Amino acid sequence: MKKLIVAAAMTLIVFGASAQQKIGYVSTDELIGSMPEAEKADAELKEYQASLAQQGQDMMKELNDKDSLFVRDSAKLSPSMKEIKKNELISLYQRVQNWNQQAQEMYQQEAQKKIAPIKSKALESIRAVAKENGYAYILDVNSVIVGPAGDDVIALVKTKMGIKQTPAPAGMQKKP
Repeated sequence: MKKLIVAAAMTLIVFGASAQQKIGYVSTDELIGSMPEAEKADAELKEYQASLAQQGQDMMKELNDKDSLFVRDSAKLSPSMKEIKKNELISLYQRVQNWNQQAQEMYQQEAQKKIAPIKSKALESIRAVAKENGYAYILDVNSVIVGPAGDDVIALVKTKMGIKQTPAPAGMQKKP
């Protein structure tokens, strides 16, 4: 009986201690989107994407030009030369066909390379704010469907990072 009372008392202490832990939440998407580094990375990625698209257009133009030349000059070519030119066209056509997927993979790699340090900086700031303000948990609002009540700490994190606060639009302000 004594062990049962001690176990019940321990359970109450554990639950009582965990109920006092502070919980906060933050929108990492909003935080990262407000970082100056994210704007710069976005601009660089748009420029990179445009250069990849231009390369694809150049390849397509080259294919069309070579195809037109082949059609125009094929009557003058020997059978062996026709075969060589035809194989060159097939090879170029395959490169053009594979370019979209290759360009997409190159873009994703570049995006990951540019975004990783930005995410890391945001997470470091979130951890620092949690430690400085006594939060036991900070959850990403985008991945929590149901959870305990907590504080929105995005303003604290933005202040920690030196990001100017922008007021919410009139219809978007949170209600108490």
